Amino acid sequence: MTATDSGLEPLDPAYVADVLSRPPFVQIPGVCNVRDLGSYPTASPDVVTKAGYAYRSAELSSITEEGARKMISLGILTVFDLRSDPEMMKYSSPIPNIEGVEIVPTPVFKSEDYSPEKLAKRFELYATGTTEAFMILYSQILEHGGPAFGTILRHVRDKPNSPFIFHCTAGKDRTGIIAAILLKLAGVDNHFISQDYSLTRVGREPDREKVLGRLLKEPLFAANSEAAMRMLTSRYETMRAFFNLLEEKYGGVETYVKTYAELTDEDLKTIRSNLVVPTKSRI
Repeated sequence: MTATDSGLEPLDPAYVADVLSRPPFVQIPGVCNVRDLGSYPTASPDVVTKAGYAYRSAELSSITEEGARKMISLGILTVFDLRSDPEMMKYSSPIPNIEGVEIVPTPVFKSEDYSPEKLAKRFELYATGTTEAFMILYSQILEHGGPAFGTILRHVRDKPNSPFIFHCTAGKDRTGIIAAILLKLAGVDNHFISQDYSLTRVGREPDREKVLGRLLKEPLFAANSEAAMRMLTSRYETMRAFFNLLEEKYGGVETYVKTYAELTDEDLKTIRSNLVVPTKSRI
């Protein structure tokens, strides 16, 4: 990628393969855009986020048997699915049945939020691809996502030794917001969180045609594939703007999770402790 990358054109396959072969990306056959949120530096000297604990991805609907074995070998026995039922039905992407793995439905949006009218309005915003439009959309995610995000955060609070993965459809917006919240609570700098968010530009490439094919069935995008691709952008600047939104409208990450996820100061202290390790740790 270059500083002038529009986010719309296909990336060089060799470049994509190289990036996906290295951390923070993790290969789980049948699943796109998988990343480990571990090993990021935090505000505390010699303390980093815990590797092999919190993972993010796109939907798991096409996971293969090999992928399921890989997930279990990583110790991932809990999945938080941020999608809603109408979304899964619309894209024929049901929750997979993976023996030994608990899949917890944690929808950010209610079923009624997928009415044709509300969906069309969201698509219109996404189609512009502007930072301002994404902030409207991300504010909607924050407004609706408190209970879902609270479920994930309570897992961190209560099960520090139980790795988990969370995902939406593309693993970009809803997934990107809760990933940012987790990393922010751990004390990771906005720069590194924004870099993580931008990696979806590469992570989504293997599913590019599949996702684009879905979107082009929508009336808004049928004759405008560029608008569909703008919906899929994940620019560094977008996440930086999100942090401004989080601070200015919601009082910062701690105030947000205490208000919308109903967590306490003690909860946040435990969550942060469970998300990090000393750099000398071999965990």
